[in-house]
Amino acid sequence: MSLELSGKLIAKYEPQEFGEKKFKTREFVIELAEEVNGNVYSNYAKMQLVQAKCDIIDRYNIGDAVKVSFNVRGRSYTDKKDGSTKYITNLDAWRVEPANGATGGAQQQAAPAYNNNNAGGGNNNYSTNNYNQSPEAVDDLPF
Repeated sequence: MSLELSGKLIAKYEPQEFGEKKFKTREFVIELAEEVNGNVYSNYAKMQLVQAKCDIIDRYNIGDAVKVSFNVRGRSYTDKKDGSTKYITNLDAWRVEPANGATGGAQQQAAPAYNNNNAGGGNNNYSTNNYNQSPEAVDDLPF
């Protein structure tokens, strides 16, 4: 299953290598904004790139608006200390592109934080395909 998020790149970390086979990962963080009852809340998604994809984030600067295509990957393992089952979830990015169609790394003007042309009913300018809005964000009161 492939998902997409758009937001502002706020951090990118150095690549890390693991194991004898030199498995390579690189993490980065995007900021997502959501408006709930007139207040804007920021959420932060830490994502990872693996192997040959680790370099695709290099063409973007901190503060750039990006659209990230990713898969949700999860696995379980047994904790050796107490024998309990633990779970790990990763957001594995496989494509990063400019959110507004500009080339990566170019100075981009800040887009308006929100618009009212969103067909999904919310005022959130950040695209989140397959995203279920929180019940607090939906105003279905008749008065």
